[in-house]
Amino acid sequence: MFELGGAMRGSVHVTGTHHPQHWDRFTAVRACLGPVNCYQATAPDDALPRLARGSSGYRGSLRLYTDVVGRPEVSVYPMETAAGHEPSPKTAATLTAVLRACAEHVMQREDLPAILTASRERDTPALLRFLDWSVTHHQAEAARLEAEARAAHPSRRAAVAAWWTVARWLTTSPHPVLLVMLADYYGSLSRHVSVMQWLAPYCLTAASHEHDQARRAETEAASLRNQQIRQRARDQDLAGIR
Repeated sequence: MFELGGAMRGSVHVTGTHHPQHWDRFTAVRACLGPVNCYQATAPDDALPRLARGSSGYRGSLRLYTDVVGRPEVSVYPMETAAGHEPSPKTAATLTAVLRACAEHVMQREDLPAILTASRERDTPALLRFLDWSVTHHQAEAARLEAEARAAHPSRRAAVAAWWTVARWLTTSPHPVLLVMLADYYGSLSRHVSVMQWLAPYCLTAASHEHDQARRAETEAASLRNQQIRQRARDQDLAGIR
């Protein structure tokens, strides 16, 4: 908890959190305006930080982490007043600077590993529920897309057959209505054939992506569960030593 002075008054709460691209890697910190974790609760309006010469309280958060080569990266989440209004660019810059300074201070603390461990233990149950849901969701989406791809094949064949039927009619009995039926415009027979041509490959590609997402969620959930097991073993060892 940081009590603010100078440009702002109020408090900022900093906690450990997971990397934005990896649910199982607790290597980041999150700074929140107000004395709470903004992902778990909302601070009352009178507890929100304010500019030194302002009366509006502000909500928002910032995540600080490192990229693959160790450079600091920042993700800023929407900031707003207690009344739900967007702050001015100058105010948003001030809020961001305050949050980043607090986050950077925590990143440099000697007890950062303990902070991240405590955050992982706190957040793991909710993350596991989310990841288990995510696996089921992505698998269901993949199955739906694969079924749509299978259904597209007979629909494509039927559309192509219908187009050729009209084309033969036009050859034997030319008529403007038949030309319109073969023209390429929204809702036409030709456009329907074009859609059916790419629909199955598109669905299969999307289904493959959903399978990848499901496998990634499964891997991250397994990683979190293994971390839980290892942490319990360490706690038991420490208890035995004491």
